[in-house]
Amino acid sequence: MRRVTLFVNGSARNGKVVAVYGTLSDLLSVASNKLGIKATSVYNGKGGLIDDIALIRDDDVLFVCEGEPFIDPQTDGRAPEELTGSHTDWLTLNVGGRYFTTTRSTLVNKEPDSMLAHMFKDKDAWGNKQDPRGAFLIDRSPEYFEPILNYLRHGQLIVNDGINLLGVLEEARFFGIDSLIEHLEVAIKNSQPAEDHSPISRKEFVRFLLATPTKSELRCQGLNFSGADLSRLDLRYINFKMANLSRCNLAHANLCCANLERADLSGSVLDCANLQGVKMLCSNAEGASLKGCNFEDPSGLKANLEGANLKGVDMEGSQMTGINLRVATLKNAKLKNCNLRGATLAGTDLENCDLSGCDLQEANLRGSNVKGAIFEEMLTPLHMSQSVR
Repeated sequence: MRRVTLFVNGSARNGKVVAVYGTLSDLLSVASNKLGIKATSVYNGKGGLIDDIALIRDDDVLFVCEGEPFIDPQTDGRAPEELTGSHTDWLTLNVGGRYFTTTRSTLVNKEPDSMLAHMFKDKDAWGNKQDPRGAFLIDRSPEYFEPILNYLRHGQLIVNDGINLLGVLEEARFFGIDSLIEHLEVAIKNSQPAEDHSPISRKEFVRFLLATPTKSELRCQGLNFSGADLSRLDLRYINFKMANLSRCNLAHANLCCANLERADLSGSVLDCANLQGVKMLCSNAEGASLKGCNFEDPSGLKANLEGANLKGVDMEGSQMTGINLRVATLKNAKLKNCNLRGATLAGTDLENCDLSGCDLQEANLRGSNVKGAIFEEMLTPLHMSQSVR
């Protein structure tokens, strides 16, 4: 009985000693079971194909293939310059089940401080594990590894369609490919779509409204509606907090109980709008037109414009019973013929404000600035108890 040592083609590790008997087919069957491969041919150490079992001698070292050509195994018998000097020997990497063939110099020379360089600069320094074919096992994603290997080959970042640059970036960070990290960060930044700050149009907003259930709270905080035509729309209960509504056309719109806190309404047109129970705390409506607006809610819910900037606004003929304008700025505003019964104007700046024809019965003007204000043709007398300035 003869015995031989079997290795997988291209490898000089994890060999199996087996007995030789029967035919060559019997030997291939034993090799398949022992090595876990589908053996189809056997070579001797010099790459000679063995096609007759009679050619096998006792203690021969044989290499079993699955149909591929003979691969000279990497052994310690190589020349010293091959082991430590030129790094020109070929390597096969098994990355996540996919095979890559490259040279040691590719992995070492371009990024000498990378993990790959340290892994393959000195043979067996890291004790790299190999599969039965002799390929070095690396448990990483092959689709993200391929662009990195190509970069080490030619120095260019080339990523095929469908490959996420963020995945390649994470692999580059893992392997410590510093120069590639910079390229990827720039590529990712350039691939991001430019931020769209263009205003929302009426058509887009109407589509948005129609797609929203009536019982759902519509949140539009911070959105840009600048210059949009939102006239005659039902905008009840919508949250426009800190939204940009400058130069908007909101004439005849229904803004009942809408939240316009800190919103920018400068230069907008809100003529004849329904503003019952609206919240406009600290909003900016400088130069806006609010002629004929209705702030009066029959249920008693009061509109709140506390601290709002209403410089130069035109609110002529508006119904503002019980409105809260505390510490608001109404300098140079036009409030002719407005109903301000029971309104809170404490601390309000009414300098040069036109209040002629207004109804200020029971309005609170304590601490307000009425310098230059016009109080002609008042519907009810203004008592001194209502103002201390």
